[in-house]
Amino acid sequence: MRNNIILISREITAFIISGLVLVFCMAMVYIDVNWMNDALHEASFTEITQEVMLLLIASCYFLCAWQRSQQRSVLLLVGGFYSCMLIREMDFLFDFIRHGSWLWFALATTAASLAMALRQPRQILPCLVSLVQHRSWQMMAAGLLAVLVFSRLFGMHQLWEHLMMDGYNRVVKNMAEEGSEMFGYTLCLIASARYLWQTRPQPVSVQALPVSRHVEHAQPLSASR
Repeated sequence: MRNNIILISREITAFIISGLVLVFCMAMVYIDVNWMNDALHEASFTEITQEVMLLLIASCYFLCAWQRSQQRSVLLLVGGFYSCMLIREMDFLFDFIRHGSWLWFALATTAASLAMALRQPRQILPCLVSLVQHRSWQMMAAGLLAVLVFSRLFGMHQLWEHLMMDGYNRVVKNMAEEGSEMFGYTLCLIASARYLWQTRPQPVSVQALPVSRHVEHAQPLSASR
């Protein structure tokens, strides 16, 4: 009974915290639209929040990979994946070097992550199976689908041009697309936090072996006869 109450309390707490994170992220969209006069661009609060979330996710995976030798390969791969997403989000910075140069940095990050993960190749498949079987994977997959698929389709300018016709406003399209991405990144952040927390190594408790009350004492052999 007590364990059930504790479990339900934990899930309710996690639900409330997740809701607060979503409220904070959508508040960034509200600030950009309502207070910053429709400033949905690369330096907006919305874009910065997305980049900070990706940085947090990737950093947490790399930090845990350094601490957990048994999960290192898959954590490096996942951290590298989110690092590539961060590089893509910050493509405007790499455009100062050359337009589209973000791709080369993303490929270099991918190669480095693969090289480090392949140092322990036998870990990769079992750890990946463990990841996709964890209950946080469904939320993470939903977040990735929202970012990589839904936001792209929902933000197609043909859809919004047909919807608003002569009153087409690109800011509305950008808000819908960036809001969808924000929601997806938030799901990825929450899922990653829960996965890394719930799969953390448990401290080994060394318990003293119980001493039997009835101890057989060996009788000493007498040296004299």
